[in-house]
Formats: sequence, C-alpha cells, structure tokens
Amino acid sequence: MEVENLLGDFHPLIDQMGSPGGLKLAGSVNASLRLDHVGNFADLEKFLKNYMAQLLAPVELPLIFKAHGHASRNEFCELISLDQQVAREARLEVFATASQRIGQFQLQRLRPLRDQRGLQRYIRAVDSGEANAWHTLVYGITLASFSLPLRQGLQNYGQQTLSGFIRSANRTLHAEEKNCELLLQELSAELPAILDQLLADSFSIQPPGTSL
Repeated sequence: MEVENLLGDFHPLIDQMGSPGGLKLAGSVNASLRLDHVGNFADLEKFLKNYMAQLLAPVELPLIFKAHGHASRNEFCELISLDQQVAREARLEVFATASQRIGQFQLQRLRPLRDQRGLQRYIRAVDSGEANAWHTLVYGITLASFSLPLRQGLQNYGQQTLSGFIRSANRTLHAEEKNCELLLQELSAELPAILDQLLADSFSIQPPGTSL
C-alpha cells in the first residue's frame, strides 16, 4: 500500500467545506480558522498558515505520531486512552463528527487484519463506543499496520491536507493554477522543519500519549 493512498482528500475541515452549515466554525475554534472567512486567495493563504500553526503542527501531526508509536509497540490500551483524551481536546470539538466518520471509514480497511490482535481490540473498542476512531489516530495506526515510513506518512498527511484545502477552496475562488501550486509549494516547504521539531521532541522523558 502506498502512503499517498491512505488519506485522499478527506480532512474534517475539508469535508465541512461542502456544507454551508459546516462552514461557520465557531465556539472553541479560533476565529482565524473560520472557513466562511475565506473569500479570496489572500484569505485562503492566511487560513492555511493559521491552520498549520494552530492545528496541523501542534495537534494533528503529534496525534498521528503518538498513534503510530502505540500501534507499533502494540500498546492498544494506551491507544484507547489517547483516543478518549482527544475527545476532550477543545480545538477538535467542532469537527469531531466528521473526524470520526472519516476515521471509521478508514478503519474498515484494517478490519481484515485478523492476525493483529491489538488492532482488533481497538476496532472492538470503536464498535462498542469506548473509542471514537479519530481520523488522525487511524491514519497513524494504518502507517504502523502496514509498516510504512512514519516521516513520509507525516509529510504526506500535511501535503495532501494542504492540497485538499486549496483545491476545495478554489472551486469558488477560481485562482490561477500557478498561484495555487506556488502556495502549496511554499507551505509544504515548512513541513520538514515542523517534522524535525516533532521528532526531536519525541526524545522527551514525557511518556507518549500523556498530553496533546
């Protein structure tokens, strides 16, 4: 399985772009991450930079990293605990339903792996309502289950998500393709430094999964 095939275009925020009701993010999400404020190309660029700073780098990539680590070490009790902890993360509350729907869809692809007992335990926890199948956790589990390179998977998640935002927004913005490509290249160029910091932080003495 190729890393590029794991995510597709389905990020919870991208998913909500298709719904007028879903565009009006409020509550615990910073106003700079409201999709209904994206009215032109400059707004899109600002939104994506805020997304990277407020969600991608501090929340989503670390969650993928932690889920991958737990799954690789067959620590599925810890993974279920992390899943429950994500439910208390205020920044993710507004698109929780979309995240779980996407995660459960992705989890279906892992159900045939009957020989992975820890994975099957997590699936049973999702089926029983004990766990939620957040899309970030399922993505990390998938990387581990198929022994795919972690750094490549993290890079791919960031790039595909940014690309998906740009494509979805440009259906109404109608920006020049060249400008969209340049924006994606500019933002993608920041990912290696973000990943370097994430991997460096993994050597902390703090136990995996204790905080977001």
